[in-house]
Amino acid sequence: MYRTRNCGELRMQHTGEEVTMAGWVQTVRKFGSITFVDLRDRYGITQLYFNEALTTELDKNPVGREFVLQATGKVIERTSKNGKIPTGDIEIEISNYKILNASDVPPFTIEENTDGGDELRMKYRYLDLRRPTLRRNLELRYKVNRSVRNYLDTLGFWDIETPFLIKSTPEGARDFVVPSRMNQGEFYALPQSPQTFKQLLMVSGYDRYYQIVKCFRDEDLRADRQPEFTQVDCEMAFVDQEDILNTFEGLFKHVFKDVKGVEITEAFPRMTFDDAMWHYGNDKPDIRFEMKIQNLKAEGKVHCTTVDGTEFKVFNDAATIVAIAVPGASEYTRKQIDELTEWVKRPQIGMTGVINIKCNADGTYKSSVDKFFNEGQLKDIASFCSANAGDLILILAGAETRTRKAMSELRLEMGNRLGLRDNSVYKPLWVIDFPLLELDEENNRWVARHHPFTAPKPDHIALMNDLSRYGEIKANAYDIVLNGTEIGGGSIRIFQRDLQEKMFAALGMSKEEANEKFGFLLGAFEYGAPPHGGIAFGFDRLCALLGGQESIRDFMAFPKNNAGRDVMLDAPSAIDDTQLNELNLTVRPA
Repeated sequence: MYRTRNCGELRMQHTGEEVTMAGWVQTVRKFGSITFVDLRDRYGITQLYFNEALTTELDKNPVGREFVLQATGKVIERTSKNGKIPTGDIEIEISNYKILNASDVPPFTIEENTDGGDELRMKYRYLDLRRPTLRRNLELRYKVNRSVRNYLDTLGFWDIETPFLIKSTPEGARDFVVPSRMNQGEFYALPQSPQTFKQLLMVSGYDRYYQIVKCFRDEDLRADRQPEFTQVDCEMAFVDQEDILNTFEGLFKHVFKDVKGVEITEAFPRMTFDDAMWHYGNDKPDIRFEMKIQNLKAEGKVHCTTVDGTEFKVFNDAATIVAIAVPGASEYTRKQIDELTEWVKRPQIGMTGVINIKCNADGTYKSSVDKFFNEGQLKDIASFCSANAGDLILILAGAETRTRKAMSELRLEMGNRLGLRDNSVYKPLWVIDFPLLELDEENNRWVARHHPFTAPKPDHIALMNDLSRYGEIKANAYDIVLNGTEIGGGSIRIFQRDLQEKMFAALGMSKEEANEKFGFLLGAFEYGAPPHGGIAFGFDRLCALLGGQESIRDFMAFPKNNAGRDVMLDAPSAIDDTQLNELNLTVRPA
């Protein structure tokens, strides 16, 4: 055996035991005639003590960082204890050792806080994965995986695999396509999700299905997005929305308790899409803090007439005027206010400025529009915003969509600045009652808010017959949101052919196109399809949030960089002419 103990398990009760250990050299520290080596493996670090004779051997044949070492010796009490590591009370008095493999000097330090940049660590990902940070992340990922499987198993769900090589039916993101050698000129697509397969499994009678499955989307990347990602995909038959929400709220509570030791006893809050958009400016509210957006103009609570009787054009010309009351921020300095003004002027925010009203502790009001409005008018605005003494009111005015989005971002920014977005606090909620359809103004056509298999609310089905009322139709859909991040979504599905055909028609598909793309599903609906619904949540996102981070990359063993490249493998890459000829493909110069 290469080892009888790992580098993280020995304690004082093991003193006197003869052990053999194997791992990687973390550090080498020589003190005169003796040497200490920290040996590391997946489980931890143990200090090895080399006496004078063995130190002489090390001098002749030295070991360095990341050498693979096997060492045998006796567990003894450590003279200078290290309370920072679990094995810090003991060390191994080495009797013999063997270098199993030497190592070049690594390109960055394999430590908690490394000196390697992102691209360098991505290139040497196999070294980066040796760091404790990455090891803890992947351990958490494993625990979440195990917890999800255990919970779903207790409820009678079956894990059923579905194909990766499927038909391209682009709806939303671009497909990754795979050329077929045996069917030249034709292509498979990699699945963006197993959506149609899980619905077909419901038709087949497998009423509780799940997969922890790889999905693929050819889209621009960001911190919480990768071209290949993992989702927990679930479907149930003979259920309504309430059944789905209760089942998977139970799953999330189980995972929080099992993995993080966080017990959530109360029901998850539920918020309609409309309320989320008006009070938080987006459909994934961060409810770790209040600071709700107030719609001043819609309520007629904003003053457009100034103290001298003229109109305040900033307000009068604006389609939307929204405000937030920032708690305890009335002491913001002129410099801090100017920083916020520049922040909202950035291109990604797109506003021309921000109006502020300070609600002073002495009951007075001071604002950036003092010359236009008197104190009574400012007090009215503060009252409508439910602002307290010591608060700072921030107001944005402009076009509705841009202004509401900008205030959403400003609210989150103020939450960050005030330390209100604590990653150790978990605030989940359900967002419900989404629109079924959205108007794509650029192409002047209706598109599905979620996907084309989502059912309308039962009492909204009749509206599918009236084009003029498409914007009113609510979907039988729901999202699960955690700390301002959407981690999952689903819906009750359409299960009758005639309604599914109406949905395709609403999206501008002809009958011929619908049959070409989805004839297999429409046909299945004619053979006793049951009512069904489901949910899929982003496994990588959930792991990152449970790990207190926003980026999913360090919770995946081998992710891509921001350009979608694997810099370790140098992929994607060109293929040789033989393969191109077999596929009957020609590469056109870019």
